[in-house]
Amino acid sequence: MLSVEALDLYYGDAQALSGVTLDVPEGEIVAIVGANGAGKTSLIRAIAGMLKPAAGRVSYRGADITGLDSHRVCNLGVGQVAEGRQVFPTLTVRENLAMGGLLPRARARKTENMERMLELFPRLRERLTQAAGTLSGGEQQMLAIARCLMGEPDLVMFDEPSLGLSPALANDVLDTIVDLNRKGLSCLLVEQNVAASLEIAKHAYVLENGSITLSGAGGDLLADDRVRQAYLGM
Repeated sequence: MLSVEALDLYYGDAQALSGVTLDVPEGEIVAIVGANGAGKTSLIRAIAGMLKPAAGRVSYRGADITGLDSHRVCNLGVGQVAEGRQVFPTLTVRENLAMGGLLPRARARKTENMERMLELFPRLRERLTQAAGTLSGGEQQMLAIARCLMGEPDLVMFDEPSLGLSPALANDVLDTIVDLNRKGLSCLLVEQNVAASLEIAKHAYVLENGSITLSGAGGDLLADDRVRQAYLGM
């Protein structure tokens, strides 16, 4: 569904990604794990069209989307839930959701999609007229996911969705991602909780210093001594 081939990315003279290659098959959760500064967010942003790679190719459903403007990538069906949630703090919950429904691919179904989001996240229905900036961290993450889904994506890239949340809320967010995947959503997951992400991912990649160093089934990487020592403290 999504393929990244030999991607290079620079910030000035500093190389952030080097020859990154990965695939996200349709209907699967694929995880990317790695230390802070490994290049995970840079990779997400390059796929989303927010950063322009120096070399390599990104393709979605067989079409070359390398360097395409981010709004065009979104309208093709690639959604993103950004690190830090990035809700519009002064807008209400309803207004945030409405913003997510402005994509041309979803605009005609904005009303029914909003009702679908409120059924999926009942807490948001209770907060519809509340400014997003006054929500709890967990509620903001629900809103960020719901706002993304308002655009009817077929694939969503989740960038550190549990960051800053309590363990219980973090588990709730990951359970939500698993549930969305069961309903047909393809997912690319960048998550600080390495063990949890590998448990739910069918395939996974380890990104170190901008390069893929390991890949395989999520369960296999969870059992790999190199991963356990580097990221799980075992």
